[in-house]
Amino acid sequence: MSDAGAYRSGFVALVGRPNVGKSTLLNRLLGEKIAIISDKPQTTRTRILGVKHLDNAQLIFLDTPGIHKPKYRLNARMVQVAVDVLEEVDLVFVLVEATSAPGPGDRFVLEQLKSRRVPAMLLINKVDLVRKSRLLPLIDAYSRMHAFEEIVPISAKIGDGVDRLVELALARMPEGPAYFKDDVVTDQPMQVLASEIIREKILQKTRDELPFAVAVGIESFKEEGRLARIAAVVYVEKESQKAIVIGKHGEILKAVGTYARIDMEHLFGMKVFLELWVKVKEGWREDERMLSALGY
Repeated sequence: MSDAGAYRSGFVALVGRPNVGKSTLLNRLLGEKIAIISDKPQTTRTRILGVKHLDNAQLIFLDTPGIHKPKYRLNARMVQVAVDVLEEVDLVFVLVEATSAPGPGDRFVLEQLKSRRVPAMLLINKVDLVRKSRLLPLIDAYSRMHAFEEIVPISAKIGDGVDRLVELALARMPEGPAYFKDDVVTDQPMQVLASEIIREKILQKTRDELPFAVAVGIESFKEEGRLARIAAVVYVEKESQKAIVIGKHGEILKAVGTYARIDMEHLFGMKVFLELWVKVKEGWREDERMLSALGY
């Protein structure tokens, strides 16, 4: 019989099809923004770890890329990251949207769970956008598709149901050590956080065709006391996309740099000097060497 006062720790994966709110939920669970957010699908491209520190416990959440049928090598790597995470966690949170019935994308996600014995909970997100009468049919439909331990309606955006998720997850964590020090919220290096913040601002400032064609590489990251000097390259696949990122008279790129710098200074707790360039690299999403160099 386990000691109720023993230290508990474990890993929880956040999975689902693209754009269901996984990164928003991670930030809400931690009370701090470590994952970039966009209304465009496939924003998250790598596994993002976030640590929730509790009294006598530690929950390690793993945000994953949206699971989808891949079109490019980049997408294939993204999906593989999400699937691999399922092998190393104690619990899975499967996110779906309250605004739509189960679709092919949701079924594809659940297919990945069938061959694995890891316990899973279904989180019906965005309940703030629908009437409560819509939830019962959704709960019934999903309960027929998989044997979930719990089905929990939530709103990651406004925080409804999130405290209950922490309680439910904690109750299922094994006794274990503190994997991270008290002041650690993520395992992502500052360079990775910087590149993701820049990419977020590009997604927010540009048109729909760009999300899949944009990557950010950090050329240099130097800390000089309370100042970080960062040089970054924004990669696109076409000259027309380069023009979009730069904008008329450089206005878009300037705005991206300004807002990215503000977020970095808040996150890093230091002044940031940021230089940005835009380069065309045709077919980078199919280039294995470049994908590896970019951390995908």
